[in-house]
Amino acid sequence: MANEQEKGAAGRAAAKLVRDGDIVGLGTGSTAYFAVVALGERVKSGLKIIGIPTSVQTADLARQLGIPLTTLDEHPAIDITIDGADEVDPKLNLIKGGGGALLREKVVASASKRMVVVADSAKIVPVLGKFPLPVEVIPFARTVVEKKIVALGASPKLRTKPDGSPFLTDNGNQILDCSFGKIADPPALAVTLSNTPGIVEHGLFIGLASVALVGRGGRVEELRP
Repeated sequence: MANEQEKGAAGRAAAKLVRDGDIVGLGTGSTAYFAVVALGERVKSGLKIIGIPTSVQTADLARQLGIPLTTLDEHPAIDITIDGADEVDPKLNLIKGGGGALLREKVVASASKRMVVVADSAKIVPVLGKFPLPVEVIPFARTVVEKKIVALGASPKLRTKPDGSPFLTDNGNQILDCSFGKIADPPALAVTLSNTPGIVEHGLFIGLASVALVGRGGRVEELRP
């Protein structure tokens, strides 16, 4: 319950940073949810924004809340993106993808002037890697990619649905959740994974976050790289 309160506080604080006329990247996940709901309340009160959702799930939520939506084709430059993270280190390097939307989340973040990360205090870590790193792969290449990830010292596990079938992203790809342990050099690992054929995207977000708003007890802390 405390985590939910921290998530809500961080999400509402981030929503206050959005200004009239902004193109807003709308993140996916349990903390981003609170930010989207808070933005919906501001839209009802007269705020004029256009949102670009990072998942089908977030798009559905935004429509229910009355937030006008657009696409990257129409608005390839985004003013501010608000999104959560599974882990945040002191340099604001992130692990993302627990919700399965890492590819679209990274595209939107990379197109944004500012990426605001929202998180509860449990997501702040000294070193990335306790949370398994999501790696999105094309099904055709999964076995080959698994072997290459094992060679890097990690244990990959195919993400599945409750019925045991492979989880599929909104892009029709599969996800390997890769347990690396402590990641000593996130930027170097990010490059290695990005250069591996068959990997569509990975959950290491390096140098993309501008600020993190972290719920901690009854307050919200602001962290910068």
